[in-house]
Amino acid sequence: MRRIPLNPTAWLAIRITACVAVVVVSFGYAFTGVHTDVLIGAGCGIAIGTGVGLRGRSVGSSPWTGILIGSIVGIAAVFCAGALSGNRWGFIIPPTLALAVGLICGIRGPSLAGYRDLRHETVIVAVLLGLGLLPYVSAASFRPFFVPLQPLVLVPWITLMAGFLSRNREGWQDARPSRLLVLGGVAVFILMGLLMAVEIRGPRFVVLALTIVLLVATLVALPAAAFLLGRAAITWLQPRLRVYGHLADYLRVMWVPIGGFAVGYLTIIFLFSGFYGMLGRFQPGAFAGDATGIADWLSFAFFTALGQDFTTVAPVSVAARMLVGVHLILSAGWALVLFAAVMSSIKPRLDRIAERLGDDGGDA
Repeated sequence: MRRIPLNPTAWLAIRITACVAVVVVSFGYAFTGVHTDVLIGAGCGIAIGTGVGLRGRSVGSSPWTGILIGSIVGIAAVFCAGALSGNRWGFIIPPTLALAVGLICGIRGPSLAGYRDLRHETVIVAVLLGLGLLPYVSAASFRPFFVPLQPLVLVPWITLMAGFLSRNREGWQDARPSRLLVLGGVAVFILMGLLMAVEIRGPRFVVLALTIVLLVATLVALPAAAFLLGRAAITWLQPRLRVYGHLADYLRVMWVPIGGFAVGYLTIIFLFSGFYGMLGRFQPGAFAGDATGIADWLSFAFFTALGQDFTTVAPVSVAARMLVGVHLILSAGWALVLFAAVMSSIKPRLDRIAERLGDDGGDA
């Protein structure tokens, strides 16, 4: 059966999806045990990260940019979903959308010259965010089909807010937004206010006051802070992420030596786990603790090789301490000797990679 090779775009999407999923899902289950909350974060992070990674190829961004943005958006969505209860969408989606737009603005920089460009990017991010919420909608018991549409409804307001906060940046040209955009932003503000007022119970004055406070927090304070934080963070991180794009070249050279070191190191651990077990069986009391099988001796040998104490087993007799000392000497010696041998053999190849990357940077 002939294998169908994946094109570079599909392979890039798979890599970004896998990395973002590992980061967001692990954080999600560490922060909250609710499966739907993890689906919210994973879906949003994967959608935004994959979209940014694929579109970032046109502006020279590395896949690490998409992975970083997807992870940040996903973790933020999980945090909001896990910290809030009830009808959370008015509090989760606006800052999450603003954070994603801020990250995009940090990547694009001066190429975003006005409200039209910003609206285009916000629409793309809103569509991706809506797609990322579909797994949650399919898994939720009450089927909130309106949730994936909420990012698109917020596009005019988020565009206005992001444009206002970007008006003093280098390359910004539009002094004023279009009337249609302003009307759309005002309509979103009024619509969100009406939806919040319907859910608040109490006297009319209390309802009005709470609605204003919630509107300012949900549509102004939190999104503005998220936008500025995302833009500042990615602006600072993006130049520093470029170094990860060159790791593959170095790993191709060092993959075999790293594997050889791991094989030798694990062999030493395996051998000494047998020595420890044999000594413990023929000399009862040589070790303090409860070691009942090879798994305990492997764990003890592993921590000993790292120079760490193993809490359940400790050497007591002279023979046991001498055996631990020999193990430590061999482990340290193996690391030093192999490191020196590897560096002397691959240093010319590493120098050639560094020269090539330096030439590419100079040409750019």
